[in-house]
This record gives sequence, C-alpha cells and structure tokens, in this order.
Amino acid sequence: MEAEITFTVETCPETGGFIARWDDPRSGGITTQGDTLGELQEMITDAVSGYFDPAEVPARVKVHFAEDPVLLVA
Repeated sequence: MEAEITFTVETCPETGGFIARWDDPRSGGITTQGDTLGELQEMITDAVSGYFDPAEVPARVKVHFAEDPVLLVA
C-alpha cells in the first residue's frame, strides 16, 4: 500500500475545467476531470476508491497544480 499518491492537475483548454492525472508506477494510473475544484475533488475520491482494493487505498491523496488556479471572488 502506498501511503500517499499525488495527482497533477491542469486546466482543460476545451472546457475551462480541470484534468487530474496520477501514473501508477506499476502500470496504468488514473485520469479524471471536473468542471469545478469541488467536482474535481469528488471525481478524484471516486476514482481512487474504484482503482484500489479497499486494503490498498492510500492514506493521503495530494493534488499538485501545474499552474496556479485563479479564483473569481467579485
């Protein structure tokens, strides 16, 4: 079991949403997307749960943004 995995997150040029990728060093990996950061978090959580056996789910899942996201607050 890996204690931690890290997804790399990039913006999707077509939708303006986010794409998250994690490459499994053993082969394969996970790619998922979401229109918002909240949706992306849900999609990552769901994808990790489906990818790993229950006894192998990492204790921590980190996200690394390839570029800093911009939040619109006004």
